[in-house]
Amino acid sequence: MNIEKYSFGVGDRFCRQGKAQLRAILQARQAGIEIVPVWNKSFREHSIIGTHPVDTRREADHAVKIMNWQGGYYVDADHIHLKNVDGFIEASNFFTLDVAEQIGKPADPNAIQQFLADCKPYLGGLHIAGIDESFSISVDLLTAIGNKFLSAVQQAGKIYQRIAQRKGEGGFVTEVSMDESDLPQTPVELFFILKMLAQQKIPVQTIAPRFTGRFNKGVDYVGDVRAFEKEFRDDIAVIRCAVKEFGLPVNLKLSVHSGSDKFSIYAPIYRALKDFGAGVHIKTAGTTWLEEVIGLAEAGGQGLDIAKEIYTQAYDHCEQLCAPYATVIDIDPARLPDPARVEGWDEQHYTSALRHDPANPGYNPHFRQLLHVGYKIAAQMGRRYLDTVEKYEAVVARNVTENLFERHIKRIFMNQS
Repeated sequence: MNIEKYSFGVGDRFCRQGKAQLRAILQARQAGIEIVPVWNKSFREHSIIGTHPVDTRREADHAVKIMNWQGGYYVDADHIHLKNVDGFIEASNFFTLDVAEQIGKPADPNAIQQFLADCKPYLGGLHIAGIDESFSISVDLLTAIGNKFLSAVQQAGKIYQRIAQRKGEGGFVTEVSMDESDLPQTPVELFFILKMLAQQKIPVQTIAPRFTGRFNKGVDYVGDVRAFEKEFRDDIAVIRCAVKEFGLPVNLKLSVHSGSDKFSIYAPIYRALKDFGAGVHIKTAGTTWLEEVIGLAEAGGQGLDIAKEIYTQAYDHCEQLCAPYATVIDIDPARLPDPARVEGWDEQHYTSALRHDPANPGYNPHFRQLLHVGYKIAAQMGRRYLDTVEKYEAVVARNVTENLFERHIKRIFMNQS
């Protein structure tokens, strides 16, 4: 199973927007851009909401059937570990092996020595086509890289083998994720990480490194855009080199775990993909969930009431909701509007605060980030929330489709804002 050149992760907390998401992918096809959808949902999200991987599979299959989708599509076991992968194996055909927690943990000394022996041909100077500077490779540098990453890659190998034993070699797409680590991986580190993955016989098709800057949930990129662009281009060059050097899958590509809405880096991504002729996988995380809330608020009536209630409860439980996402949100409590004031908002005021439109003076990124991590409140509402989403399906779906196509797909793949 080989994933296509362009793939797009359409996370969906409540498994209700499959058709609306796929409609955006179909609009891209009509515009001449071939993208395949990847429905992704993590173990944490399933646990909070009370769903199971089979629910994501059903959503994807149903959307594909109803929308008469002709093409590949995938269900991603997102950010899985060895301890929870088993529950995803039957329903998924794309597996994001998250090994960030293993980075920096010591590997067996004998394995380190074997890694150093295997890397002897690279001692001295390393030049990678597409990167201007050359890299000096020493035993000390290789030792540091081995000590930092070998244990994580070995863990990826264990997870991969667990899946392969059940699904068979070649029966799924493998992604390796290191994006939730403390520091970005350098081009040299990525080069040797890919060598380790090849030695573990992992046919990795997408890899998600940690990039420079902050990828906070639901809001724009925070950091030096020029530094990101250089890093992204260098990583593409490294992948192109590693595919030839280590015999990795020819369709291996970068994966950007965006956390949604990283508008300022979409143009640099577009330029790099065009210049290199490279593919990419983009994960949009919870942007669909926020568009559900926007749609409810825009619909008014019961929808707006539910949207206000979600915010009030999220405000009251802010610390609890934010704790699991502390490294990927920046919320200033002083910038959060008082729920009593929000209670008086009309449809336009609420949607202006929540919709990611920095040009709108009413936009509030703190309000948006809190609601991004506040989906647990909607989950606790149970059928009341789901029934309301279904009641206002037309306006909710329109927001979901427009958001994915207009704000994401067009900017990344068509360089249109």
